[in-house]
Amino acid sequence: MGLSKEIGIDLGTANILIYVKGSGIVVNEPSVVTINTETNKPIAVGEEARDMLGKTPGKFQAIRPLKDGVIADFQITEILITHFINKLNLKGVFSRPTILICCPSNITSIEKSAIQDVALRCGAKRVYIEEEPKVAAIGAGLDISKPSGNMVVDIGGGTTDIAVLSLGDIVSSSSLKIAGDKMDEEIIKYVKDKYKLLIGDRTAEEIKITIGCAHKGSSEKIMDVRGRDLVTGLPHTIQISEKEIEAALKETCETILRATKQVLEQTPPELSADIVNKGIFLTGGGALLKNLDRFLEEGLNVPVFVAEEALDCVAKGCGVMLENTQYLQ
Repeated sequence: MGLSKEIGIDLGTANILIYVKGSGIVVNEPSVVTINTETNKPIAVGEEARDMLGKTPGKFQAIRPLKDGVIADFQITEILITHFINKLNLKGVFSRPTILICCPSNITSIEKSAIQDVALRCGAKRVYIEEEPKVAAIGAGLDISKPSGNMVVDIGGGTTDIAVLSLGDIVSSSSLKIAGDKMDEEIIKYVKDKYKLLIGDRTAEEIKITIGCAHKGSSEKIMDVRGRDLVTGLPHTIQISEKEIEAALKETCETILRATKQVLEQTPPELSADIVNKGIFLTGGGALLKNLDRFLEEGLNVPVFVAEEALDCVAKGCGVMLENTQYLQ
């Protein structure tokens, strides 16, 4: 047993995952904190707080501190990280942990040092900050240390990170503030425009997971959706099909396709040759959208694969990096 623990944190807009060396992924919960606005004290964190989203009385507020992959509220983010690190109970005589935190690739240096401060205040001995697409690629099982091109499209809650990697680092990349949350918003908008029905974020996400589709959706696959009728103001149920959700998500999927094309256009030709050969890997929760791989493949003429356990790629990548410290700068 080493004297100090090593932990990796995937600080996502939608979820926070924590990997502890030797134990694997020990925390996988929504990045949500509910606070009492009168006392500014947290009431609930994670899963428990997510269940309160859109359902809280006046003085309680469920907050997602990371907006578009960027920390919108440092105080709440600190509560979030501190809560889970304390829950791990790593306190011991010698154990100030080494923490590796993964952030989106377009993060500013001010935000980086702010995250570093939060981790140090949580009792870290050393803090490493790594870019998500690089860690996701490692978690997807790609060997990025060789002089060969690997491409990953990491679609999270708040951001889509697209990167081409070689020799252990990012060669060309792009970060979009369009990902899972945007898909939910588009579904809400579609249902509102077409059916005059108001639905919440949680319902929109359920629709996306159940009948979400990026390509060749069927009109047979349907789902009941409940919400508030805009005309009467009363609760109401409608039926919606996979084909319709495909239409609702069309723009988002096309934006991701365009951004992926742009990154490919900025890639040196030798690396492009490798990518055509190996394919592009999709990671993150958005990779689970039905037929998104087919949609991108058709638009790019390059094979596209969904990584195994796409949701956990960044956390798993943290694990690999902690085991092999040569990856850490």
